[in-house]
Amino acid sequence: MHPTAAKVQSRLEGRGLQVQVHELPASTRTAAEAAAACGCEVGQIVKSLVFVVGGEPTMVLCAGDRRVTLLDGLPADAGEARSATGFAIGGIPPLGHDRELPTVVDESLRRFERVWCAAGTPNAVFEVELDALLAALPAATIQAV
Repeated sequence: MHPTAAKVQSRLEGRGLQVQVHELPASTRTAAEAAAACGCEVGQIVKSLVFVVGGEPTMVLCAGDRRVTLLDGLPADAGEARSATGFAIGGIPPLGHDRELPTVVDESLRRFERVWCAAGTPNAVFEVELDALLAALPAATIQAV
């Protein structure tokens, strides 16, 4: 396993998630690519996006078939996203970053029992029950984004 994906696997376990990181032969960089590679609906792909809200980086977890339009902030650039999370855009996991970030979760994800998330690289993903993911993010705010 790629060292970055292995680091994510370890950090997920440290947050109480019993999931398995998978490295796929196809790219999962975009929500559409990830859905095709994982065999799921595009909405089940969790886009882990970094926004700058009030001058601070904030993690926004958005359903793959939605866009962030209601958040009062601006998308972080690639450098800001890497600095805030320790991961490059296209592989940012929803949690397990180098530092804790305020997190906003798209309420539309509640449509799904299970979701798929990036795991550190453009080809690494993990599947998780939405309730388990939310339990691992106890300080997250769930709202329309």
